[in-house]
Amino acid sequence: MKLLMIEDNHSVSQMMSMFFKKEQWDVSFAYEGNEAVKMFAEAPNDWDMVTLDLNLPGLDGMQVSAEIRKLSPTVPIIMLTARDSESDQVLGLEMGADDYVTKPFSPITLIARIKALHRRAELGPVSQKQVDTTLDDTESFDVTTDHFKLNTKTREAYLNGRQIEDLTPKEFDLLKTLAQKPRQVFSREQLLQLVWDYEYYGDERTVDAHIKKLRQKIEKVGPQIIQTVWGVGYKFDDSGADSK
Repeated sequence: MKLLMIEDNHSVSQMMSMFFKKEQWDVSFAYEGNEAVKMFAEAPNDWDMVTLDLNLPGLDGMQVSAEIRKLSPTVPIIMLTARDSESDQVLGLEMGADDYVTKPFSPITLIARIKALHRRAELGPVSQKQVDTTLDDTESFDVTTDHFKLNTKTREAYLNGRQIEDLTPKEFDLLKTLAQKPRQVFSREQLLQLVWDYEYYGDERTVDAHIKKLRQKIEKVGPQIIQTVWGVGYKFDDSGADSK
């Protein structure tokens, strides 16, 4: 794994470097926001993971996350924050982070979070040539409804034949979880347990932040298929997603 750790605390970076070395990961460190964006921009497709401190000199973590997302809509980002405010954590997720870890954190916990997120992201999109040869093959899709198709191997989803682009790992898994059981209502707590596959201490509004971003990407290609069930949670329903 090639990882970029953006962290202005040199002690934290030095501590984590020992754990990264044990995992045999290729890790680079950036200690300031502008430096981090410059490093990432040199080869945006080469990075497998980014850990991002929220409090940085220069560009802050929110700004860095937004800049990274412009360069790579899908690279997994784990936000590291000493802030206790739930609104800051949710805002970070809305700015493009996939997950967050609150400081002070256990190095073992961070390593586990990185591995969990990387497992979900390691199956990247196949080439367009491969897509063209399999798009009409129903057997190649794990989820197929009247208007929607999803392939877990290529990490791609289509609505009325149009690809829902630039899905982050968590957005894809959230969409898959909902689409596997059309019209079943999932509570936020259930989605946290199913999509975040470890004991998760985040606020349930984490789900709302990811749903918001997911809906924005769905609406670029067609009608909305993620419905809110007020007072309960969310469901997948493409019955009204006719392309006409």
